[in-house]
Amino acid sequence: MDGVTVVDHVLLGRLLSILRDRETSHRVFRETMTDAALILGYEAMRGLRSAEVRLQTPLEETAGLRLADEVFVVAILRAGLGLVDGFLRLVPEARVGHLGMYRDEEALRPVGYYENIPAGVEDAEVFVVDPMLATGGSGRQAIARLKRAGAQRLHFVCLVAAPECIEAVRGAHPDVPITTAVIDRELDSTGYIRPGLGDAGDRIFGTDR
Repeated sequence: MDGVTVVDHVLLGRLLSILRDRETSHRVFRETMTDAALILGYEAMRGLRSAEVRLQTPLEETAGLRLADEVFVVAILRAGLGLVDGFLRLVPEARVGHLGMYRDEEALRPVGYYENIPAGVEDAEVFVVDPMLATGGSGRQAIARLKRAGAQRLHFVCLVAAPECIEAVRGAHPDVPITTAVIDRELDSTGYIRPGLGDAGDRIFGTDR
């Protein structure tokens, strides 16, 4: 699918199986999500621009690389927080933003309630993270909000996506690439991805609906 990268890696597939398993504890779920985010982040950030620097090894001067642009990781609250640490392992200096949204269970639409976007978003590489690309409403709304703030280089990263939701996000924002671990079968009548992995937020934080 154009603009969509499905990360085909045996280690990520193994981690995804742990996340899908209903018997996985909250602690293991959180730890596994961080490990999965590291692999997803590695793939999603392949296109980052670099700049050359000079450095001194113990033996001589040589050329090295640094990132040419700032990296922002913007979590869609609350479940998106589960992916942030994996990205920060790769780019510890990345700045973290937050967009708070909850799902209206009747209309199956996102309702915004909080936002904190670091200054300088217009010049940064911005990675919007959320474990599930389900109805697509939160993703579309988050991207639109960041574009209004001036973001130009946006990427959406998730663990699990439904085909119709990918189409919805790509239809609204064809310039924003999507990186995911898997595209599942479908979205059910209640807005959950099948087979999915349940409510990622509840499983991360040990809460119940």
